[in-house]
Amino acid sequence: MADSPWMFDGEIARTGSEGAPITLLEGTDFCLSDRNGDICSNRPHGLFLLDSRFLSRFELRIDSKQIEGLGASVDTPASATFMGRIDASLIVLRRRSIGRGLTETIEVRNHDLTARAITVTLMVDADFADLFEVKENRAERRGWYGHNVEAGAIHLGHQLAPRSRESIISVDGATATLHGGGATWHTTIEPGASWSTTITVTAVVDGQPLERTPTSERDVWHANVPQVEADDASLERAVARAAEDLGSLRVFDPDFPDEPILAAGAPWFMSPFGRDSLLTAWMALTVDPDLALGVLKTLARFQGTVNDETTEEEPGRIMHEIRFGNASSARLGGGHVYYGSVDATPLFVMLLGELRRWGLANELVDELLPHAERALAWLVARGDHDGDGYITYHRTSSSGLANQGWKDSWDGIRYGDGRVAGSPIALCEVQGYTYAAYLARAHTARASGDDNTCRRWYERAMALRTAFNRDFWLADRGYFAVGLDAEKRPIDSLASNQGHCLWTGIVDVDKASLVADALLSPSMFSGWGVRTLAMTEPAYNPVSYHCGSVWPHDNAIIAAGLVRYGFVDHAHRIMRSMLDVADASGGRLPELFSGVGRDELGVPAAYPTSCVPQAWAAATPLMFLRLLLRFDPWVPNGQLWMSPAFPDWLTELRVNGIPLGGRRVNVAVEQGSVRVDGLGDDITLYRQPRNPLTSLRDTPPQ
Repeated sequence: MADSPWMFDGEIARTGSEGAPITLLEGTDFCLSDRNGDICSNRPHGLFLLDSRFLSRFELRIDSKQIEGLGASVDTPASATFMGRIDASLIVLRRRSIGRGLTETIEVRNHDLTARAITVTLMVDADFADLFEVKENRAERRGWYGHNVEAGAIHLGHQLAPRSRESIISVDGATATLHGGGATWHTTIEPGASWSTTITVTAVVDGQPLERTPTSERDVWHANVPQVEADDASLERAVARAAEDLGSLRVFDPDFPDEPILAAGAPWFMSPFGRDSLLTAWMALTVDPDLALGVLKTLARFQGTVNDETTEEEPGRIMHEIRFGNASSARLGGGHVYYGSVDATPLFVMLLGELRRWGLANELVDELLPHAERALAWLVARGDHDGDGYITYHRTSSSGLANQGWKDSWDGIRYGDGRVAGSPIALCEVQGYTYAAYLARAHTARASGDDNTCRRWYERAMALRTAFNRDFWLADRGYFAVGLDAEKRPIDSLASNQGHCLWTGIVDVDKASLVADALLSPSMFSGWGVRTLAMTEPAYNPVSYHCGSVWPHDNAIIAAGLVRYGFVDHAHRIMRSMLDVADASGGRLPELFSGVGRDELGVPAAYPTSCVPQAWAAATPLMFLRLLLRFDPWVPNGQLWMSPAFPDWLTELRVNGIPLGGRRVNVAVEQGSVRVDGLGDDITLYRQPRNPLTSLRDTPPQ
């Protein structure tokens, strides 16, 4: 059994086969239940706060009978309504909301012609198990547990040094008989009448109740999200769902309440991840650049300062994830920080450069430049282990991640013969991120008049680009290798990673069309999206995590790369497939799904333990908005390129309130006519796409 949560490679606990479980979330808090509302003790259900399960059982019975679920609606990401019945006459409604605890109103309606005498029983328990123990189906009780009734409430307590935790369950409304295992009500409901009660679960850590989440900040977020209207209902619905989910996945450190970051996804990754937050914030720039600023400022606070082989912290390195574990509050500094990521560090610099292009106040970006310098120093001194110019990874602890790119499962990187590649590995997409990071720093240096720094990073970027197109290109196959191994041999499977290279612009133009065709070839494109690994590869498995599955965020980045190089028809095929997948799941894209082809199965085949909602999957439709408009700002230079390119399934698109350079821009595209309002006289609008390689490369420093 793995010692660390990121090392687990076994089977994740199943949440049940009677339909998808209901997941509610608010920041890092989430609740997972059956579709009738029950939190079942024999499943990985629960109310989870600070990576601990504060409710492991919350089951309702009437006359000892289980409720038959009739329907469940997620009204907001943090609230739901469950409807069920006991028999033809008794209907049960459960209205639940979460946020640092749980509140539920239970209502029983009698539609019989005679009065009904019933016994209502609520069975409760809390094992306070660690989230990862639940996820890995190995939860066990350790420490002291206590169940008692005190001051008219049920107290479920736990002590395991150095923390004490408690769930206090109180009842309002109908009089109940309370005991350590729950509550019982005896009542008679007249014909056409109803009975109700309200349950409140308060979470207590080290004797202090956790403060409930205020709703005002969420309301502000939703009020400021750009309004989207389209004549394609799938796009409109997916964008609305994306904005709703991202609003609820934002996490705020109480010590820094104005700096949002993102939890990666529910149910198993409700904590901040560096790579996920950076990519999600990039994809969501059309909605909220302040989210990107919050992500950058938060990650800067946790940037590595010392060498620690256990956590893989190194000076300048950007963290991979935070886990709360035994933390006593939602303060991020109270959690355990792990740094085993090779790509978060260049992505940090990339996002900072992109944020300046979107016109964020120079002083805010300048505050983060020292952190960008330290990140770049890490890339050069520590990321490039052997001085050949390529950024590689190799874990320093046996408890760390074996693979440290976005495909971070132990077997996620494969040779063409099916073998698992061993580190150190130089991934192709990481070289692309690094190239873009070098150019981003060159741009900021040029803007400040520092020509020497500009020239230094520009030249390093060009050297990396030249070497990459020479060493990673597999000319006989027409695509880029996934990476180079320790012997500098190509890891030669056909995989989706190279699409990220198009996105960053590191690919030479003469190779781009071959890459585009490879990504949309029958072996790669399932009809539902681009697979992580081609089905012609020996290691292909459509229900693996990274070797044949389909990831929406991966497809969004690939689509961005295709649009950048002018392959809009290829990109439109990806967008349509993703929107069809969202349609199949109520407008919400899952973290990943199976690579089974559309010609084999007429619906997207699920990946059994996929997170829904998940941050970068949620942001995918927002990225599509930018790609459909080909919206490419460079505000400090007074430039905006915008040349909408629509597929045949879209003719009208209006996006009102795009934040850009401190103003709100409205864009309307109708029957080929384009209108832009609110841009200002200081921005020149270019009604054509920007050249894919437009950069300092075209106007090198003098």
